[in-house]
Amino acid sequence: MTPQRKRTLLAITMAILAFNYVDRQVLALVLESIKSELHLSDSQLGFLSGMAFAAFYASMGIPIALRADRGNRVSIIASTTALWSVFVMACGIVTNFLGLFLVRAGVAVGEAGCIPPAQSLLSDFFPRRERARAFAIYSLGSPLSVIAGGFGAGWLNQYYGWRVTFLVLGCPGLLLAILARVMLHEPRLRARPRVEASTDTHQNGSRHPFLDVARALAANVTFRHLLFAHTILYFFIYGVVLQWQPTFFIRTHGFATGELGTYQLLSWAVMGGFGTYAGGELIHRYLANDESRQLRLMAVSIAIFGVMNVLIYLTPNRYLAISLMVLAAPFYTGIFGSLFAINQSVVPEEMRATAVALMLFFANLLGMGLGGLSVGILSDALASDYGKDSLRYALIALSPGFLWCGVHFWLAARTAAADIARAQHLSLPGETPGLFQI
Repeated sequence: MTPQRKRTLLAITMAILAFNYVDRQVLALVLESIKSELHLSDSQLGFLSGMAFAAFYASMGIPIALRADRGNRVSIIASTTALWSVFVMACGIVTNFLGLFLVRAGVAVGEAGCIPPAQSLLSDFFPRRERARAFAIYSLGSPLSVIAGGFGAGWLNQYYGWRVTFLVLGCPGLLLAILARVMLHEPRLRARPRVEASTDTHQNGSRHPFLDVARALAANVTFRHLLFAHTILYFFIYGVVLQWQPTFFIRTHGFATGELGTYQLLSWAVMGGFGTYAGGELIHRYLANDESRQLRLMAVSIAIFGVMNVLIYLTPNRYLAISLMVLAAPFYTGIFGSLFAINQSVVPEEMRATAVALMLFFANLLGMGLGGLSVGILSDALASDYGKDSLRYALIALSPGFLWCGVHFWLAARTAAADIARAQHLSLPGETPGLFQI
């Protein structure tokens, strides 16, 4: 693979990740508009933004990942990207709660095919010492999604409405699907003897059937703590902060969606992007191959983020609250590179996509699914006593959960070195790390 193709691989997978997250950014910004037009409750909004998406995303992620661990990951990425893009556009034409539920389910099925095969593909080309920086660059797709999903969608919704917003923002994914299919290459296709041997093994009895993989991962102490931490993190980030924080600023502080989208651009795209890249670069320079210290640093960082979120909801000043949101972002996004890299390093090569899918299964089903729904239910329950401030107090009550996440990162640090050594020993001899240099 030439240097140009290597850069193309990283750029396309990062762009696909960005538009994978755009849909969630858009939905969070337009919840109030959808509620008003379709006459929905906060509990229904929580269900649509949480469980309706998470159940299908989680359930489809595992079979897709099992295929990605032995098949053509490029084809999987391209086809699922096209699928979710079509359903994102379809969000703009629904007329009732049931229709929106069905379309959100379709979006979830498509988006389930993005992260596991992409992370597995990238891990084939980055050695362990470079993965934190590589995955930090890949993870820039998340803050970049704020540009289209927060800034762009905020102004689109303000001037043209939420229906046009969904129709417009589904289009780039179709182009990216075509680019991925044409320009990316599956390295397994260049190693036909190994692929054919693997195919024969799967036809006559899988070398790593799902239950065997699940048992192996369950016995991995570091992976278990990462699984718990990732699930908790999804509950409080995607289910609580990203889904409901925009609604909090609109409802409590009176921001318009365009204005709020601009501040989110500064927070999650500018400061979040800075945190993502800086975190990966610092790990690469000073803590490469020292996953234990990386995990302890992640624990401290996410605890600080949780404390700052409580302050966001407590302050009565709208601009102080926005400033705290901007300052808090790097403490969360700075852990991306290490989190994804360590998850790939603690498991053997042929289990990587499935390991990611299992983490996303629990993170989305229990984390994102229950997170968004829990906020909606708690806000409705507090409404009779606190009125429009019910959402504020629901968010405050849930913010200490970030400390719980930090505990699991800290515990994972105790066993990381031993589990990584074991995973390297179990990896196939044919693995070719280090081909993809930044």
